[in-house]
Amino acid sequence: MPDIVSVKYQQTGNSKSTNPFGMREMQERAFEYRDAQYMLLKSPPASGKSRALMFLALDKLINQGIKKVIVAVPERSIGSSFSETDLKKFGFFANWTPKDNYNLCTPGSDGSKSKVSAFHNFMDNDEQILICTHATLRFACEGLDESKFNDTLLAIDEFHHVSVAGDNRLGEILKNIMDKSKAHIVAMTGSYFRGDSVPILMPEDEQKFTKVTYNYYEQLNGYDYLQTLGIGYHFYQGKYTSAILEVLDTDKKTIVHIPSVNSGESTKDKHNEVDFIIDAIGDVVKQDAETGVIYVKRKTDGKILKIADLVEDTQKERDKIQGYLRNIKTVDDIDIIIALGMAKEGFDWPYCEHALTVGYRGSLTEIIQIIGRATRDSDNKTHAQFTNLIAQPDAADDEVKLSVNNMLKAITASLLMEQVLAPNWKFKTKVSDDDKAKPGEIKIRGLKEPSSQRVKDIVADDITDLKAAIFQDTTMLKAMPDASVDPEVINKVLIPKVIRTKYPDLTDEQVEEVRQHVVVDSVIKNGTIKEVADKRFIRMAGSFVDIDDIHIDLIDRVNPFQEAFEVLSKSVSAKVLKIIQETIEATRIKMDFEEAAILWPKIQEFVKTHGRQPNINSAIEQEKRMAECIIYLKQERNKKAANSEG
Repeated sequence: MPDIVSVKYQQTGNSKSTNPFGMREMQERAFEYRDAQYMLLKSPPASGKSRALMFLALDKLINQGIKKVIVAVPERSIGSSFSETDLKKFGFFANWTPKDNYNLCTPGSDGSKSKVSAFHNFMDNDEQILICTHATLRFACEGLDESKFNDTLLAIDEFHHVSVAGDNRLGEILKNIMDKSKAHIVAMTGSYFRGDSVPILMPEDEQKFTKVTYNYYEQLNGYDYLQTLGIGYHFYQGKYTSAILEVLDTDKKTIVHIPSVNSGESTKDKHNEVDFIIDAIGDVVKQDAETGVIYVKRKTDGKILKIADLVEDTQKERDKIQGYLRNIKTVDDIDIIIALGMAKEGFDWPYCEHALTVGYRGSLTEIIQIIGRATRDSDNKTHAQFTNLIAQPDAADDEVKLSVNNMLKAITASLLMEQVLAPNWKFKTKVSDDDKAKPGEIKIRGLKEPSSQRVKDIVADDITDLKAAIFQDTTMLKAMPDASVDPEVINKVLIPKVIRTKYPDLTDEQVEEVRQHVVVDSVIKNGTIKEVADKRFIRMAGSFVDIDDIHIDLIDRVNPFQEAFEVLSKSVSAKVLKIIQETIEATRIKMDFEEAAILWPKIQEFVKTHGRQPNINSAIEQEKRMAECIIYLKQERNKKAANSEG
């Protein structure tokens, strides 16, 4: 199957070069806002968030009157990212020197008495830096007065673990510290959205944060070696173990994520699955007793491959192989890693070329984290690949609806990734023929400019997060692949509903401004831009349009998500496509007045052009939808008449 997403990068080297203080581009951008009390740092994997925090924390300790720094990470292994670092040798004014006895990311329970006691001692003594897990922070805050956090910087890594849900203790602790102390907060994340669509912060709390964004395109475009990234899907029938070798290229450094034992794709015996994958590759020669590395003689040519099994349950064995992976120095140290819940966020293997994931992942955050494993820059690769191996729907299967939904959600996740990974443009209103765009800009006739600072901030910093909310909205999920839904209904009815939910404080005028920018950004990023002589053309809805003549009305007539579903339709058999279409039809969104209002002028135009009304049995989906609209309007008229007679 062809890649649904394919992005080329320019290898500018910008994201890896440093300034006189030893700061990379993203770190320098964050340091400009070092005086902010609350900072939300949104930046991709491998962009240097941990070191950015060191720069910010040291400035707050030395120059801003902050007395203590607490760094909270989601799991113990990530704590090593914040270990002692010599920053002076690169030009900074101080070194990062945490003490070993206040690094609580050590073996043992995160809620142990000794760790909680060490945290409380730290709050009462003169030590300056403590590193712990999110869990230790939660346990230590039980009964701890929030005023203890006065003059303290609390840094929360992988901030998407926080949410406003009532059972999210981390979110509750953060809100209380913000409300009841003078603490400074630095929140760091590669994706400011969760897999479950629950908001991370309430809108009124989120507005208190200074947002520093370094996007994926800037990061990947600024590498030295990586040129291209592909995101693709491969569908299988039966057990995934029989299909995995079709997509597992053992010449490529690969992380294989097998499915959760609770998922439909799992055989329910994870160890047997690992054994099967290894046996399919070749014959086990030995397993190193010290490191846990499995040496496998490849069937095709006898080459010895080094494989790491992170599915292993025995803690002692898993600690061995994790210790080995942490100390990898060369490209030949490991070839394939097989994992289940591990090797995602915070896991660093720069040589990885291919992230192969079996089974649908419900969390967009998890997908971004997995793709991030393959998008490190390294001299052994020019291309990074993410492949999702997904079960093909089968009409005989009771779970057919679930498997179709999973397939569609997987495609939707890749659409979001395309939006995240594609180049960013600035969109401005075109006021006349002489109004020419600057580099990096696209001018659009009829586009509404942001009328307030709030809308400017959303357009500048929150578009990706807003798109994540749109892609996770249940009505949108039904509408995106449905060819009968008019693009203007998606763009003018469904998207504004999501915006109003996410930003309840916006006026109707502001919602429209945000809506236009989201739709424009989505359509342009999903289109193909070509340069011919001194003109630029963009391919939208199957035809090329001169970018200088583009109008918001034209953009509103394009379904920005249709192309990926067309790729899907060409990649599965006619039988499977029929199953998918029937499932979509069964869950089709109900007609409402807002959709009917958009369709009515189109129905009138249809009648004028064809000399007849739309046919409910038409093979053209949008004609069928117009016919359904006429039925809906007649029913509504009859209801009104009945009510007025009553």
